[in-house]
Amino acid sequence: MFDLTSLTRSLRRPLALRIDTLLRRAGLVALLLVGLAAPPVAAADNPSGLPLPRFVTTRSNPINVRVGPGTKYDIAWVYVKAGMPVEIIQEFDTWRKIRDVDGSEGWLHQNLLKGERAGLVAPWRAEGEQIALRRDRKDDAPVRAWLTPKFRVELKECDGIWCQVVATSHPVGAASQNFEGYMLQSELWGVYKDEVFD
Repeated sequence: MFDLTSLTRSLRRPLALRIDTLLRRAGLVALLLVGLAAPPVAAADNPSGLPLPRFVTTRSNPINVRVGPGTKYDIAWVYVKAGMPVEIIQEFDTWRKIRDVDGSEGWLHQNLLKGERAGLVAPWRAEGEQIALRRDRKDDAPVRAWLTPKFRVELKECDGIWCQVVATSHPVGAASQNFEGYMLQSELWGVYKDEVFD
């Protein structure tokens, strides 16, 4: 006699096993795709263990920037002033590939860089424009000093909108003066948009 119930059970079992196998395989594929789509943890792959890219400053002067990671490579250009902000974009052993404000790239030994932060005031603005250094973190706060594009400032802290900076003037034949205040973060090269640090 023909038993429809047992036939249905026998058909269901292999189908259920096949569906289970397919789901497991689909799950593995999904896990692999998620792993491929996840952003890499850059810090784990770098010799320093620090994230890339990041801003630092030059330690001394003069500094030879090279076309490759080693002293056997030609000199691309020379920094003649210490404390200039640069962006580290790659690491190789003890060498750091940097990008400067003009977009030029080259290599420096890690000992020629330090973690202190500095910025350049609105280098994309026209020469002669004036950018306000304000007393407080407000658009209408009194102006402490007017700065020109590419003027170097020390970055003390940034909150994602405003940065506390120190601008040092070096007038010819007179003592230097420090002006401390706040600038819009969007007016500085040497800090990322929305970056927060203190």
